[in-house]
Amino acid sequence: MSNPFTTAWHLSARFFTSLSPRPAPAADETWVAATLTSDEYGLWVQMSNQDRRHSALVARRFAARRPDATRAEVAGAMLHDVGKIECGLGTFGRVAGTIIGPRGRRFTAYHQHEAIGAQLAAEAGSDPSTVALIAGEGPAFADLDAVDHA
Repeated sequence: MSNPFTTAWHLSARFFTSLSPRPAPAADETWVAATLTSDEYGLWVQMSNQDRRHSALVARRFAARRPDATRAEVAGAMLHDVGKIECGLGTFGRVAGTIIGPRGRRFTAYHQHEAIGAQLAAEAGSDPSTVALIAGEGPAFADLDAVDHA
């Protein structure tokens, strides 16, 4: 179970960094493009700039924490929030969705983004370990969860 103070800190930090529309740094864009398959990259570029910045940051933390991670595991870290493209919510919509819960199509999609993202990755031909990590499963998930909430 998550520590409520850690969760509150993570959500607050994520909110304030989500306010900027700037793209991910060029070095992150290059690294992501070199790591993902072309179909996975096609999913990644559909994410908002805010989500792409976040996913690259989390993937870098993940790779540092897990230096022997496979390409497929790093791809899972890069795509861990890709299911959020289906909800179509911006920062304030996500705040509302977090408070209100899974009511309505868009808020429900936001709350189910892991399962949606895993399905999108599977349809893109991702490795099963990539799909599992996005779904919140597999041996590397504890490390991903830790760095996502750091």
